[in-house]
Amino acid sequence: MTQISEAKKGKITEQIKNVAKNENIDVEIIRRRVASGKIVIPFNPIHSPNSLGIGKRLRVKVNANIGTSMEHCNINEEIEKAKVSMESGAHAIMDLSTGGDLDKIRTSLLKTVNVPFGTVPIYQAGIEAIEKHGAIVDMTEDDMFNIFEHQAKQGVDFAVVHVGVTKVSVERLRKQKRLIPMVSRGGSFHMAWILHNEQENPLYKNFDYLLEIASKYDLTLSLGDGMRSGAIYDSNDRAKFQELLIVGELIERAREKGVQAMVEGPGHMPLNDIQSNIQVMKTVTNEAPYFVLGPLVTDIAPGYDHFVGGIGGAIAGFAGADFLCYLTPAEHLSLPDKDDVREGVIAARIAAHAADLARGIDRDIDINFSKAREDLNWEKMFDLCIDPKKAREYREKRLPLEDTNACSMCGKLCAIEMVKKHLKKG
Repeated sequence: MTQISEAKKGKITEQIKNVAKNENIDVEIIRRRVASGKIVIPFNPIHSPNSLGIGKRLRVKVNANIGTSMEHCNINEEIEKAKVSMESGAHAIMDLSTGGDLDKIRTSLLKTVNVPFGTVPIYQAGIEAIEKHGAIVDMTEDDMFNIFEHQAKQGVDFAVVHVGVTKVSVERLRKQKRLIPMVSRGGSFHMAWILHNEQENPLYKNFDYLLEIASKYDLTLSLGDGMRSGAIYDSNDRAKFQELLIVGELIERAREKGVQAMVEGPGHMPLNDIQSNIQVMKTVTNEAPYFVLGPLVTDIAPGYDHFVGGIGGAIAGFAGADFLCYLTPAEHLSLPDKDDVREGVIAARIAAHAADLARGIDRDIDINFSKAREDLNWEKMFDLCIDPKKAREYREKRLPLEDTNACSMCGKLCAIEMVKKHLKKG
């Protein structure tokens, strides 16, 4: 049983019911969109996270990436990052760990996290291949599939698979004059494996077997963006669209086999490329949920890439993207700490909400907030704002000197109080 197979039979699962309630949308509409693959609900029964719908005409969701590296590994820090992510409002969490005891890290995080939990299984397969065989390119097909099923058995709710990195798309990449040929870590593993072994990507070649495993655990597939652009110059090029064409065909095969699937993309791109990228993606995949990293709308803001991704994410969400993968201030510079994680989640949530507003969703929240601002009702404003903790800190750090409800920016010169006093008299 999977969410999509049950929905195709006309059945309404508990998760479909919960999503309909959370989104305030008729449950039959949710069921039909799950059945058609236009909404996914990442839910591995072994983990049983909170019900989360991602896809057509739902609120834009936010994912937070955490995880160790070979350079820095502290399981307690990752658990703390997971908690901070959830406290800050992340809708899903991915573990991208590449250092330390990967199984222990993953199982510890699964116990901590009550939202959908994702991974990139090829990372563990590649790291273990170094230990067993001496190099990532010496991974066997069994190594790849065994790790994929191993993580599904542990309870992972959604997993990235770079099935669009094939002999055809790698050949297109070789012909492409990119400034930065590839920035996807998982994509680079597959690209190197294909070239070294002169064979097709096993996850693509044996995609039906991958679907069998995913179906067994109702594991949602996130079809990875191995060819995403890592520089503005490389945006929306042939290599990216070659991968997307392949992924579009695989999305249909997943739906036919009752496996939930979404698509990842698109990387670095200028503002004017975002809408066209999403329109093409939605057409090619027949409206599959789109999981975007950023997009990053400039290359030159290290230390501020949570802003860069927030700008791109807001536009992408308005154009039809469904799931924003956050960026932290540490992006491109270092492994993020818990403060970076918090900043990243908040920035992405602001972008998601801005996109929702533009699509006519949750406008009542801003209306109620504005009413509270007109009344100078600070507690109500704090209750409604995206980051109450930071808002309270600023308010309390520098209160007005005089006995007024205004802030210390204006004090007794507050426009709102001035208007209340004089405009209503007339």
